[in-house]
Formats: sequence, structure tokens, C-alpha cells
Amino acid sequence: MDVTTLVGVLVGFGAVIGGQLLEGGHISALLQPTAAIIVLGGTTGATMVSFPPSELLRAVRNVSKAIFPIAIDTEETIRLLVEFANKARKNGLITLEQDLKRVSDHFLRRGVELVVDGVEAEEVRLVLEIELASYEESNKGSAEVFEAAGGFAPTIGIIGAVLGLIHVMEHLSDTASLGAGIAVAFVATIYGLMTANIVCIPLSTKLKRRLKEQILQREIVIEGLMSLMKGENPRMIEQKLRGFNGTSQAGGGADEQKKKGA
Repeated sequence: MDVTTLVGVLVGFGAVIGGQLLEGGHISALLQPTAAIIVLGGTTGATMVSFPPSELLRAVRNVSKAIFPIAIDTEETIRLLVEFANKARKNGLITLEQDLKRVSDHFLRRGVELVVDGVEAEEVRLVLEIELASYEESNKGSAEVFEAAGGFAPTIGIIGAVLGLIHVMEHLSDTASLGAGIAVAFVATIYGLMTANIVCIPLSTKLKRRLKEQILQREIVIEGLMSLMKGENPRMIEQKLRGFNGTSQAGGGADEQKKKGA
């Protein structure tokens, strides 16, 4: 569970509410059901117009990835690939079939199956890259949905504020309640800005980050399988794959030398 997502949302809303209280205001001043209906309803409607139903449903389902991310262990993937490279170099690619049962990652298992079936290296790369591109395309839409919603919300908030001001203008003769009416009108703007900058845009950013991690994992798998099919030295394969994470031994050694020189 990614606690920072939930804590971040709570801190964001808490900061706004805390600021209101420190300024001597009341929480009740921020609780305006009409403004909430305008902003949330208008933002939802605009987002629904922008995306097909399947994309919207996928985005809602993918919210869970921001809170409960898919476990990605690139170190374990690299370890498996190096182990497979050692085994394939000694006993041949066909012997990797025995290891398929303990490969939990779908993408890696799919790649090893192709290797074991004797598919040419370029064909294996093509199949896996097509699958990767398809996966990226289908999942980046979720981030785009929340990014779009984050763009709509502030504008809808302004619409809510204008509607509130229109209502105030209709009662200009009641000067006693004029200030309170204007204050209520601008609550819709606050709702729009909070919805965009505390919920929608951060969710979009986190989903993009999650997708980037998954793509990196799969790129490591593709490169590792190509290398073992070419019969490259397992040590060189490990060095190459660790370069994806920026944890190659060469990089570490260079850093150590710099520290010693300092």
C-alpha cells in the first residue's frame, strides 16, 4: 500500500482547512453543497464527453494502482534473467522450459515461452515490443483522464463562482448579506482548484509514474532475453540490465573512485 497517496490528499485538504481556521474563518463556510454539485458534476460531465466509456471505467479501476501499486522487483527480474542466461549457455535454450512454472511475471513468462519454442530473436523482440506498446497505450489513457479532469475543474469552479455572483447581483438591495453571498460564490472556485491540484493532477502524475516503472521492467525483460538468445556472457548481461536501473557495478565503481579522490 502506498501510504503517501492517502497522506498527501489528507495533508492537502488539511492545509486548506487549517489555513481557513487560522484566518479566523469557519469550516462551515467551505461546506457548500451547491458549489460541490456544480464543480464535481460539471467536471465529471466534461470528462465523460472527452473519453469513451471503456477509457473512463479503466481510469476508475486504475485509481487503485495509486494506492495499491503492482509489486515490481527489477532486481529479482535481473537475477532470473542472469540465471536463465547461465543455464541456457551451459545446457541450451530448451532447458528453460523447466523454469516456466516459477516465473510469476506474465510478460517474462511469455518471453521465455517464445524463446523455448524456438522463435527467432527478432521475432521474439517484435512480439514483445508490440505487446509492450499495446500495454502502454491502453494504460496511459487512465492518466490522461485524470489530467483532463484536472484541467476542467478550475474552469468549472469559475463557472460556479459566476453563477453565485449572478445570484448575489439579484439581491443587491440586501446589503447586509452581500459580503456573505460573494464569499459563498467563490467557494466554487476553491472546490475547482482543490479538485484539480490535490486530487486529479496528482493522481495523473502517480499513474504515469506507475506505468513508467512497469514499462522499464518490461524493457529489461526484452533486453535480457535478446542477450541470452545471442549467447552473451551472463556477467555482461547483468551489467547491461543493471544499467536500466542506474545500479551497474561500473557506475558504482566510478562513484567510489570519485569519493576516494575527494
